[in-house]
Amino acid sequence: MAEIKISFNGRQALCGAGETVLDAFLRDGIEIDNGCRQGVCHACLVRSLDGPPPAAAQVGLKPALQREDYLLACLCRPERDMRLGLGGAAAGYTAAEVVEKRNLNAQTLWLALECEHPLAYYAGQFVNLRRADGLIRSYSIANSRNSTRLTFHIRRLAGGRFSEWAHRELAVGDRIDVSDPQGFCYYLADLPAANLLLIGTGSGLAPLAGIVEEALHNGHRGQIRLYHGSRDVEGLYWLDEMRDLARAHANFHYTPCVSRGDVPSGIAAGRANDVAMAELPGLRDWRVYLCGHPDMVDRAKRQAYLSGAALADIHSDAFHVASPTLD
Repeated sequence: MAEIKISFNGRQALCGAGETVLDAFLRDGIEIDNGCRQGVCHACLVRSLDGPPPAAAQVGLKPALQREDYLLACLCRPERDMRLGLGGAAAGYTAAEVVEKRNLNAQTLWLALECEHPLAYYAGQFVNLRRADGLIRSYSIANSRNSTRLTFHIRRLAGGRFSEWAHRELAVGDRIDVSDPQGFCYYLADLPAANLLLIGTGSGLAPLAGIVEEALHNGHRGQIRLYHGSRDVEGLYWLDEMRDLARAHANFHYTPCVSRGDVPSGIAAGRANDVAMAELPGLRDWRVYLCGHPDMVDRAKRQAYLSGAALADIHSDAFHVASPTLD
């Protein structure tokens, strides 16, 4: 059997019969993180850039990683020439036009883009938005895959160069670049009867709204419980839209939460993760989606796990923002 060529970061290794990619890299002096060399530590996680890798190279990876063609170099015995890259490899960009813009509340902007070339994405993923001077920020897609547009909830941050520009200067008709979709916190349609718990704070509602829309569009039969939290009632948005959706779908339940100040009727008092866990003490076989403030995401992960959710069923996207609060 002829040796197989493996390309990685501009270098090339030759892989012999029965040899793993990691063995070939180390023999040929190509540096790559590695640890147990048995597929346990996942230190040698890389991504195939030219098609699915051998199934044996993906044993133990989450389904989301498998679908994105990630593999473990220590388990990969290639059957053809391959091009590999790191998970953080630079994404490609496509041009888009701003087609609509309006305020959801005083802090949050709703932005709709029409891309020159349709993007293949999952509801809940994020993209990088790049303006003409090269400034880049990541934002979650706020709609399902059933639209030709991409929509975003852009929260204004104090001193935030991109968010301030988007709120004040970006106009309908302007052009902006959109990266390939990224991230693994997205809706999985393989278990339509599974119960879903979604907890978000601030603009963390954006990816969760996309997931809810996608699930309902796919006829998801399990319970879908969405908890959206804010420090005060002024920070909430889309209450009417979510309540209308709940009235239209018996299996969708929406609970807005406020952690400080006066709490109007119809809104729960407390942090969204605490309210959710108090109402849903048993989460065995539930799928859990957490988006928003990193501290909330970390806390809710622990709570969900202790309530019975499997780690593989807890999907999260932490938004690193300037606010020190959990809300």
